[in-house]
Amino acid sequence: MNAVITGASKGIGKAIAEKLAQEGFNVVICARSADALAAAKAAIQQQNPAVTVMAEPVDMGDKAQVLAFAKKIKSTFSSIDILVNNAGIFIPGSIHQEADGLLEKLMAVNVYSAYHLTRELMPLMIQQRNGHIFNMCSTASHSAYPNGGSYGITKHALLGFSKNLRKELVPYNIRVTSVSPGPTLTASWEGFEAPPDRMMPPEDIANIIWAAFSLAKQTVVEEILLRPMLGDI
Repeated sequence: MNAVITGASKGIGKAIAEKLAQEGFNVVICARSADALAAAKAAIQQQNPAVTVMAEPVDMGDKAQVLAFAKKIKSTFSSIDILVNNAGIFIPGSIHQEADGLLEKLMAVNVYSAYHLTRELMPLMIQQRNGHIFNMCSTASHSAYPNGGSYGITKHALLGFSKNLRKELVPYNIRVTSVSPGPTLTASWEGFEAPPDRMMPPEDIANIIWAAFSLAKQTVVEEILLRPMLGDI
């Protein structure tokens, strides 16, 4: 069994990769920082020395790098069972005040990377008539909030992509699930002062993804929405 997780050098992506390695999956991860990737690869491999862990430095905002990453995956593995489109950037701000070009930057990483990688890897899933695609959306995909800016726009777009993809892939028995976490204890929240128990642990997101994947093949969880017990921050 083989899984691809983007943006997996830390946080939610790394937690998912560790969980899937524990469950016996060969794991492919990517991120921009080679040093962070090396540390993540070692931590993931430690979960299960028997699996293969492939780690590639990739800027997911660069289409050419995304396509090259997909090509390398396909040259290494003949099948993909799970794809987790997790790579993303969180930059808050108001639409009328944020820097020019921010929308394009966030769209490239938060939406286009998932679109291009999915298109490249889908033929493997279609050929095997099996697979599960998880798109890491956000509570910001479902409702607007002050200071959401371009980030909120991109997360709404990613949810739309997930819904459309789900309809398209039904004939091929490929499941598509959008996962929308609220505040999670990751590097995206560094510098924000809040008690740790006001945020969800990334391991919870990994566990819920595993639970959705583990259901009977004729069952699909279309959307997962998670929030801290006391609500969003």
